[in-house]
Amino acid sequence: MKIICIGRNYAAHAAELKNEVPKEPVVFLKPETALLPKNHPFFYPDHTNDLHFEVELVVRISRLGKHIDEKFAPKYYKEIGIGIDFTARDVQQACKEKGLPWEKAKGFDHSAPVGKKFIPIESFRDPKSIQFSLQKNGETVQRGDSSLMLFNIDQIIAYVSQFYTLKIGDLIFTGTPAGVGPVVKGDVLDAYIGDQKLLHVAIK
Repeated sequence: MKIICIGRNYAAHAAELKNEVPKEPVVFLKPETALLPKNHPFFYPDHTNDLHFEVELVVRISRLGKHIDEKFAPKYYKEIGIGIDFTARDVQQACKEKGLPWEKAKGFDHSAPVGKKFIPIESFRDPKSIQFSLQKNGETVQRGDSSLMLFNIDQIIAYVSQFYTLKIGDLIFTGTPAGVGPVVKGDVLDAYIGDQKLLHVAIK
């Protein structure tokens, strides 16, 4: 199982980090060890002093595929979930300044907690406009709508399948909206799709 992540997929988020809006999906990977075991606290990693949250819709692949045409992409997923792409922002910036890959800022252990369940596509009134949000210590800090993605889910699947064979159970993090920010020990994060709380993460 692999975790495929899409960066800068919301124009407002690209702007808040002073990044250019991409002309094609920005892709990076996280290992399976980035998943956070259920009911397990998240321990603030030792290698960063500037850890940021990034809430994202997550697609779970349901069918083996390679070189998938965009029009057939809906056949390769049935459910949508939610996750947090934890980012060691100081590590990422140092790597960027040196022109180095920044996976160690994104792919460290437990950096990709995912919600307790996935929601069937047919449950959404409009699957192309899925609202989601993140609360930090009870206050909403991020709100997103999948209709604002620069590259929608079908386009993402078609694009990444040019490079990677998609397998059943693979996860695709589809990008974060504006509002990302730091966490400290003692913070509590709750992620929602609509009004359903699907993910609770305590920072230790």
